[in-house]
Amino acid sequence: MATTTKLQPRALVRASGGPRYAVALAVDALGTGMLRPFLLLYGLTVLRLSAPATGIAMTVGVVVGLVCMPAVGRWLDRGARSTVVAASMLVRVLGVALLLATPAGHVWLFAAAALFLGIGNQAWPAAHAALVATVAHGRERDAALAAGRALRNAGLGAGALLATACLTGGATALQALAAVTGLTYLAAAALAWSVHVHARPAATPAKDGDEGPAPRMRALLAANVVYVFCLNVPEIALPLVLVTQMHASPVWSAAIFVANTVLVVTLQVPVTVLMSRFSRRAVLALAGVVLAASYLGFLAATSLGHGWGAPAVVTVSVICTIGEIIYAGSATALVTALAPTHLLGRTLARFQLSTGFGLAVSPAVITALASHGSAALWGSLAGATLLSASAVATEKDRGTRPGAGPAASAARFQGTETVVKPR
Repeated sequence: MATTTKLQPRALVRASGGPRYAVALAVDALGTGMLRPFLLLYGLTVLRLSAPATGIAMTVGVVVGLVCMPAVGRWLDRGARSTVVAASMLVRVLGVALLLATPAGHVWLFAAAALFLGIGNQAWPAAHAALVATVAHGRERDAALAAGRALRNAGLGAGALLATACLTGGATALQALAAVTGLTYLAAAALAWSVHVHARPAATPAKDGDEGPAPRMRALLAANVVYVFCLNVPEIALPLVLVTQMHASPVWSAAIFVANTVLVVTLQVPVTVLMSRFSRRAVLALAGVVLAASYLGFLAATSLGHGWGAPAVVTVSVICTIGEIIYAGSATALVTALAPTHLLGRTLARFQLSTGFGLAVSPAVITALASHGSAALWGSLAGATLLSASAVATEKDRGTRPGAGPAASAARFQGTETVVKPR
């Protein structure tokens, strides 16, 4: 077992990239929270596009954005860190500019805007994880990654609340919201670039087959596709079940979303630090078990009928959120710990590919399963997640122990020079 990491707030901020970088993360998340949930409404209300055309354009933007991830991984492996983070924010500025310049009825320009927004949204997680892995190691790095996620969720929630308040202004308010979002991305990019974090990885010659993840990583990435469904359960699966199958008030869905955000913001770091006494792989497998148990809990809750069903679903959603928190605190940390130093960027890019693919297909899978009833939906999700957890638990690691502490992790980074120029 690894020793538990206890970080003071200042140490946590330093391990996360420093105060300016933390502000950049908050500003970027605020902008994303203001625009991303309402991009569909922008296409429908401001550009007067049809719902199918708007949805297809947004989906294409996300999928094509994933195609850019290998290039992002290679860029990171050449040592870029804060530059890639800033670029992921700047490309979204371009997306917002295209959005504002798109005349009504022009679906292709809207699709181009969605593409640039998608590229930025897909590139950011890998770039951020690589930057944190460069300035912090071991369990300190895990806590810093968890803190970044909590901060991002807080910013997303605040941005969504601000945007909701502006929606009464109609098309003009949505255009103003997009313009403000572009400015926030620009400010975040400047702040991120200003931290000047760069790594010069050890010159490790590439061997045949060294461009891809090791077999244990392939199993982990495949399992991640299933794990990541949990992120869309509060936003898609539960509202779908509550409103269409249980005929419950939309207030219950809103309560679940708010509770999920509050729990992630408040518990992500404490839970991650608490779990640091166990190996990362064991914790990730535990996350799968907790998620599967929550899915079975949803199956039981939906059978209670209209009176108790909705409150029971809300209660079980807390267990699902705990599983999500455990998953988020261990998955990226495990991938980062297992990745060869000279392939860190490409490994994180492949991890983001698996995450993005899971997020892209989960709405279609969830809605298709839900059409066959609660047993098909929750039983299938529980079975697939348990299989994924089993695959994660039974894989053997070679090299760095997943549960290794800071000393072992620092040894992995011998030969890697980190250049930080704070100003």
